[in-house]
Amino acid sequence: MHYLIFILALLALLTAAKFFTKSAEVIGTYFGLPTFVIGVFIVGIGTSLPELIAGIIAVKNQSSEILSGNIIGANISNILLITGLAVVVNRKNIVLNSGYLYIDLHFLIGSFLCFYIIAYDGNIGMIESFFGMLMFIVYSICLIKGETATTVDQQARTKMAFPSFSWLILAISAVGIYFGANYTIASLETIALSFSIPKSIIALTLLSLGTTLPELAVNISAIKQGKAEMAIGNVLGSSIFNTLVIPAAASFFGLIIVPDNLIKFSLPVMAACGLLFYLLAQDKKISIWEGLMFICLYGLFIFKTATE
Repeated sequence: MHYLIFILALLALLTAAKFFTKSAEVIGTYFGLPTFVIGVFIVGIGTSLPELIAGIIAVKNQSSEILSGNIIGANISNILLITGLAVVVNRKNIVLNSGYLYIDLHFLIGSFLCFYIIAYDGNIGMIESFFGMLMFIVYSICLIKGETATTVDQQARTKMAFPSFSWLILAISAVGIYFGANYTIASLETIALSFSIPKSIIALTLLSLGTTLPELAVNISAIKQGKAEMAIGNVLGSSIFNTLVIPAAASFFGLIIVPDNLIKFSLPVMAACGLLFYLLAQDKKISIWEGLMFICLYGLFIFKTATE
């Protein structure tokens, strides 16, 4: 029964996040936000909502190790599994020509370093996580100031009806995200207790894989539209948001605990994944063979985590 509740709650959480993101895109377009801003701040944040809400609820329920496990697992899944699958689905090399590539790469390494520093002692407090939020604000300003895309044509905007239905969907999906995350965390705690498995390990594997499904869905859709580069940008933006914003938001509700098993193995793996991605992206392309290597590394990570 608890497995069924977990699956249904996770599906509800992901479905609500999808509707939230779509309706937010429509509202952003109505108000004339540039396409790039919509992509980074609405789509990127929208696909990370499951991690954010689930993390806040976990901290409020005094199960903060679920949050730390989910952040680390989601970042490893984003970089290795989601990127690897994106290249394989694309069936050819992904060329990275965006002028924002190095901004994202530098902030990816910086965000991972920030999280490593604040998590290494086994707990994350509100004050130290606030530095991560400051970094995300700097990252956001950097992207917005460099935005060269034009806003929606004013004449086209005047023809758009006020998106009242989108506001309604936005409100309903926000409620769905909350309850979906609530039941997901509750069932996860029960499953971990029944098998005597640490909650952080379940969050590191099962939950993190589930909450990265929105990124996977968005990336496959982008690839089918011939926008493979956007898929990689979504991975980078989502990882940066996960690492900098989620700990800062969740720490308002309590101290975040990072268990020793995450510090000794999973945290260094996350840092190594960020460095590996940074080095491989220097030639501004990701080959199919590199994508397959990412998938193999993710499989090895899951195997080692499951057999420890």
